Amino acid sequence: MSTSANRNSAPRRIAMTPGARRALDAASRLFYEHGIHAVGVDRIAAEAGVTKKTLYDRFGSKEQIVVEYLTGRDERWRAFLDERLAAAPPAPAEHVLTVFDASRAWAEANGARGCSMINAHAEIDDPRHPAYAVITAQKAWMLELFTSLVREVLAPGEATASETADRLARTLMLLHEGALVAHGLGVFPDAFGLARDQAREVLDTYA
Repeated sequence: MSTSANRNSAPRRIAMTPGARRALDAASRLFYEHGIHAVGVDRIAAEAGVTKKTLYDRFGSKEQIVVEYLTGRDERWRAFLDERLAAAPPAPAEHVLTVFDASRAWAEANGARGCSMINAHAEIDDPRHPAYAVITAQKAWMLELFTSLVREVLAPGEATASETADRLARTLMLLHEGALVAHGLGVFPDAFGLARDQAREVLDTYA
C-alpha cells in the first residue's frame, strides 16, 4: 500500500535555491532541537551562512520556513513508511504492526526528541498559522492510514461496518500517538515495542 495516496491539500511550497536549502536544513535542525519559538531568523541565517535578506527574499517569512520544515519532514516520513509497508509480510495485520516498527526505526534515527508534529502543535495552536494545517493534516492522514489498513484486517462481513473500522483505527492511533509521546519524553524504554504488543492483542480479537 502506498502511503502517498489521499494526501490532504498540499501547503504552498517554494523553489529551493542552494542558499534556501542550506537555510532550511539549518532551520529544520534548530527547530527540532530547540523549538520553533526559541529559534529566530538571525540564528537560522548565521547557522546557514546566508543573510537575513536571503531568507526573506526566498521564504517571505519565518512562518513559511516552518511550513517547509514540517512538510519536508512529513514527506520523508511518508517515503520511509512506504518502503517499510512495501516490504512487509502480506498478512493485513502485519501491515498495521509495520507502522509501529517503522515509527520505532524512524524515531531511533530521526526522532530523539519525539514527534515533530506533536512538538510543533505545542507551540502553534492558532489555526490561522500556515503551519497549523500541515500539523493537523499529518495526523488526520495517519488516522486515514490506520483506517485503510484496518479495513484489510476485518473479515469480509465486517468490512462494511464503518463504525467497527473507525473504532479499531482510533484505538490503534491512540496506541501509536501515545508511543510517540512516551518516546519523546523518555518515560520508559521501547514505548513503540509495548504499543506494538498492545496493537497485536487488539488485532488478534479480529483474527
